Amino acid sequence: ITGTSQADCAVLVISSQAGEFEAGIAKEGQTREHALLAYTLGVKQMVVAINKMDHPSTNYSQERFNEIMKEAKNFLKAAGYKPKRIPFVPVSGWTGENLTEKSDKLKWYKGETLIKTLDGIDPPKRPTDLALRLPINDVFKISGVGTVPVGRVETGVIKPGMMIYFAPGGHSSECKTVEMHHEILPEAVPGDNIGFNIRNVSVKDIKRGYVASDMNNNPAREVEKITAQIIIMNHPNQICQGYSPVI
Repeated sequence: ITGTSQADCAVLVISSQAGEFEAGIAKEGQTREHALLAYTLGVKQMVVAINKMDHPSTNYSQERFNEIMKEAKNFLKAAGYKPKRIPFVPVSGWTGENLTEKSDKLKWYKGETLIKTLDGIDPPKRPTDLALRLPINDVFKISGVGTVPVGRVETGVIKPGMMIYFAPGGHSSECKTVEMHHEILPEAVPGDNIGFNIRNVSVKDIKRGYVASDMNNNPAREVEKITAQIIIMNHPNQICQGYSPVI
């Protein structure tokens, strides 16, 4: 779930094998659940890879591909997606068909390979002009380095030398270094999953879920109430006005 919430695009892999696809789109099937989770967590761009086209029950059949695509569009629309904007790509992870190169066994398919389809995804606009907001995913104590919070930059920019304020809790410290994939960065922008080094703040003072911000530019603060979107994935009864859920 953490990985999905940090993604710009989702690849929904659907098995074309007889029985597996039908189980995945059943009421409590994983395919249906994963699509709803992706949309709920804010991943608005999606590519659907219809896998196992090499399986004997499928045998690279265009008819089976079209059948799955039609059913998938229905539940993706119900989840909130716009099916017309979603590419459907037939592939075989086992034999490598249509992953990086076009396949002679799928001559009826006129679209791009999976990798080229992913290359064609529009990168989202990065809100670098807003105040820094960096939800903390984890905190580490590294010998010789100090306290290293990690997370994904949602808005703004984080740079070494910036005074970082953590909410809730009210702790603050100077950002010494910013690192991504073991590479030191001059700054990190929205979409970057980073770790940053701070001093004089213990790992016990910062927890997963805290938000890091720039102390000198609209720092994050505690609030008394929030407006939230709650999506119910499976409920046995009808929900109507006046219903009082237990959270």
